[in-house]
Amino acid sequence: MSYEAIAITMFLGMMAMLLTGQRVFAGIGFVAVIAAFLLWGDRGGHDFAFTSAIKLMNWYPMLTLPMFVWMGYVMSESRLADDLYKMFHVWFGPIPGGLAIGTILLMVLVSAMNGLSVAGLAIGATIALPELLKRGYDKRMVTGIIQGGSSLGILVPPSIVLVLYAMIARQPVGQLWLAGIFPGLLMAGFFLLYVVIRCRLNPALGPALPREELAGIPRAEKLRLLRSGVLPVVIFASMMGPFVMGYVSLVESSVIGAAIATLVAALKGRLTRAVWEKCLVSTLGVSCMFMWILLAALAFGAVFDGLGAVKAIESFFLDELGLSRWEIIILMQVSFLVLGMFLDDTAMLVIVAPLYIPLVRALEFDLIWYGVLYTITCQIAYITPPFGYNLFLMRAMAPDQVGLTDIYRSIVPIVAIMLLTLVIIMIFPQIALWLPGQVYN
Repeated sequence: MSYEAIAITMFLGMMAMLLTGQRVFAGIGFVAVIAAFLLWGDRGGHDFAFTSAIKLMNWYPMLTLPMFVWMGYVMSESRLADDLYKMFHVWFGPIPGGLAIGTILLMVLVSAMNGLSVAGLAIGATIALPELLKRGYDKRMVTGIIQGGSSLGILVPPSIVLVLYAMIARQPVGQLWLAGIFPGLLMAGFFLLYVVIRCRLNPALGPALPREELAGIPRAEKLRLLRSGVLPVVIFASMMGPFVMGYVSLVESSVIGAAIATLVAALKGRLTRAVWEKCLVSTLGVSCMFMWILLAALAFGAVFDGLGAVKAIESFFLDELGLSRWEIIILMQVSFLVLGMFLDDTAMLVIVAPLYIPLVRALEFDLIWYGVLYTITCQIAYITPPFGYNLFLMRAMAPDQVGLTDIYRSIVPIVAIMLLTLVIIMIFPQIALWLPGQVYN
């Protein structure tokens, strides 16, 4: 049996395991271990999984994972975002579409305080969406921007997805985080422009708040709410500032962010025993899930490397098909978009990373830049039918008046904006690469 046939058999076996409903790490890890034993026997087959586990445990930056997950859950469960939304409600409410604009800015700030999409979605769906619907905002427009805005959590630092990509691609996490800042802000800017244009053309989609309602709010209260907007900036600056300046390591910066978020929640009297237990259990569950997935991915990739499957794929694309390097990159992104309709971001990464990352390196593309492209396609995958992760979360948390059909239709312009951002980053890679180049040079 040729190495190419073995690689195809492994890939099909992995897909078959995933279709049975098994957990991602179990399906991928099972195929990797069985293939290793069948190929190399008991003299060397057991080394693949064991070596992958040791490699994972020795990777020091993985300690950032539970820190940022903890910080995200503290921000979500202790309701620290409530004051942020009230601030945007007061200061942006008087203009058409102002609350929707404030919601997008809220999503940006929340994304800068946690590395998860689900935390931003929970805050947007439970805090912002009911208020927007009560104020007469178009339910499809606001449902779409909440889903799109929440996905920024996996693009701007501290993105957990970029940490996982860094582990598999063996790239510096700090450079990947910095590379995600400008693309994330560009996408958020497009979201803002979308709301402004739609509400300018049709003010009924986002009616302004009555001035008499805002007139009853004292100036002192407005200033107090404005100060609450400083909180995410302080948390983000406390993490990234010392790290970028070289005073602390990546792990130490994550501990600083988690400690400040916990301290703020405690000082506000919102870190109750129930919140503490919920954050601990959730952080442990998410961290263990990511660790198992990474372990399975490393083992599967090691077997693929041993087979030489990556070189066979390179030869297929470059020699047999005769495609150009840009045609191959575009095909890779299209395959991510298709896979994203059925798999989540971590499953996509561990399935195709052993194949794609060496190919990107062989094509002489920057792996930091490609990490940003991958993350943007993950954002699109989060909100595309039939199995978009955020679609079902939104349906579970949204009021009854927002149906699944409304949610599906709401993401059409959002996906278009994300695709536009993806194309712009592909054409102008320096949007992603300029900042890490400046800082690390």
